[in-house]
Amino acid sequence: MNILNNRNKRTSIFKAVALCLIAAMSFTLVSCDDDMDIQQSYPFTVEVMTVPNKVVKGQTVEIRCELKKEGDFSGTLYTIRYFQFEGEGSLKMDNGITFLPNDRYLLENEKFRLYYTAAGDEAHNFIVVVEDNFSNSYELEFDFNNRNVKDDDLTIVPIGNFSPLLK
Repeated sequence: MNILNNRNKRTSIFKAVALCLIAAMSFTLVSCDDDMDIQQSYPFTVEVMTVPNKVVKGQTVEIRCELKKEGDFSGTLYTIRYFQFEGEGSLKMDNGITFLPNDRYLLENEKFRLYYTAAGDEAHNFIVVVEDNFSNSYELEFDFNNRNVKDDDLTIVPIGNFSPLLK
């Protein structure tokens, strides 16, 4: 009888271990996914060196830009466009392409220069938008005032009551 009990125990243990192995294998196979997750879209910014805030008719201002990416995916393409909402002028790329408003142009380098030439005497305001092919975008706004506008019209308003110090 003792031999029979030992045999039943061994058989029960063997069945339990086999059942656990089958369950573990089925969970492993069900949880696997054949698709690899590869990040293709990375955020980016565009750094711009300081530009003058005043411009006169006929003057060209150089705008030095650098694309700063948080990651790199070989299939990423960047485009650039601009829209001028005040003033008259033209924007050119360092490779000689003159931009038309709201037309996209391929950005070939991470470092690039833009040249804005004022064609009017008024203030000049425009935006430049850099976009990638994953719908990420970065917008820059440029505001140039006319250099002929005098700053003499400034009114200085004191804050608080001041009285002179007596010696």
